[in-house]
Amino acid sequence: MSEQKIIPNIWCNGNAEEAGAFYEGALPNTTSRVEARYPEEGLLDFQKHMAGKALTVSVEVDGTLLRLINAGPEFTPNPSISFLLNFDPLLFGGEEVARAALDRTWAALSEGGSTLMPLGEYPFSARYGWVADKFGVTWQFMLTRPAGEPRPFVIPTLLFGAAAQNRAAEAIAFYTEVFEDAELGMQSPYGAPTGPAAAESLAFGEFRIGEQWFGAMDSGVDQDFTFSCGVSLEVQCHGQQEIDRLWAALSTVPEAEQCGWLADRFGVSWQVVPDNLEELMQRPNAYEHMMGMKKLVIADF
Repeated sequence: MSEQKIIPNIWCNGNAEEAGAFYEGALPNTTSRVEARYPEEGLLDFQKHMAGKALTVSVEVDGTLLRLINAGPEFTPNPSISFLLNFDPLLFGGEEVARAALDRTWAALSEGGSTLMPLGEYPFSARYGWVADKFGVTWQFMLTRPAGEPRPFVIPTLLFGAAAQNRAAEAIAFYTEVFEDAELGMQSPYGAPTGPAAAESLAFGEFRIGEQWFGAMDSGVDQDFTFSCGVSLEVQCHGQQEIDRLWAALSTVPEAEQCGWLADRFGVSWQVVPDNLEELMQRPNAYEHMMGMKKLVIADF
């Protein structure tokens, strides 16, 4: 797996191990494992029923790491952050193989879920669909054309609607300024007013941070949801200086700051954490110390 600075985190309602096993069976080239468990002691009252259970579960999809957070019913994923699955014939050894893999994965992830956009032919793709799986996570499927610069199989994609409507281009410019080794990718505006989207709003855009590609789009229909902790973006920082810099740049909602979590100016939830957090959590009483922090301070672990 290539170096991955930003890890999408998916909030689960006590069923992260079940979800990890589901994704391992449904997605191509995927494995899952329990990364960490809740301690047996020292938990807050609302967490005591989780003692000894999985805390986080990693799901590696064709080299892209997703992390499942095992918690309670406080948050649920929604389509504001989805995962675009890029069925590129160049990645799958031909269009026929890619199409078959797409259909097979669609059938697996659709089981017990709901369809947001039916699987079929669209002006931008010969085969595309958007589905919410039984855990509420949303996936976009696209059979891409084997031309142009290649993209990875999994592309986290931000949908700007409701309070964040028409801010996709602004967000892309902001993120590529805040993060080092970042650049703009393709930008495709609507070209004409489409529902709540203005003509200059993005039907789809992309940007790169390090070796990772992300998508961003303004919603073309009115939405009653926006970004939340249901899907957050975890940033692996090398040292306290980087934590401090990104925290200052990203955090704009003081009441959302807790245990390394923050919300930015668009409402996107981020976790700004040291890249050796697993090691730090082995220190005595580390969990209790972390629960008392807002911005994570390495020395205080």
